[in-house]
Amino acid sequence: MDFDNGKPIYLQIVDFFYENILIRKWQEDERIPSVREVAMMVEVNPNTAIRAFNHLQELEVIYNKRGIGYFVSKNGYDTVLEIKKKEFIGVTLPDVFKEMMLLDVEFEEVKNSYDQYVKHTNNEEK
Repeated sequence: MDFDNGKPIYLQIVDFFYENILIRKWQEDERIPSVREVAMMVEVNPNTAIRAFNHLQELEVIYNKRGIGYFVSKNGYDTVLEIKKKEFIGVTLPDVFKEMMLLDVEFEEVKNSYDQYVKHTNNEEK
């Protein structure tokens, strides 16, 4: 995993979890990789991985069954979707809007690019 120096590693691992849950690679009530497996997968110290697991448990995205492992919570997908939408609307979009204003990009141009992206992505999935 390539890490961004501007964001704590454990939060980047959290984002890795979010993505796997949002693409439904990890389903609700399904066992997910262990702390050690994740640490090896993303090549970090297990202490860093456990910090990500603890954060996700606090947000009720995952839960632990003692002796069995970690699982995606019943409402894990909805929780992650809500968290990521708030982040996108509150953090990402203001930066996009600022850049659009600086570059004099009209919303219609962005909408057309988005429509093309969706069409291309849907064609690749078929």
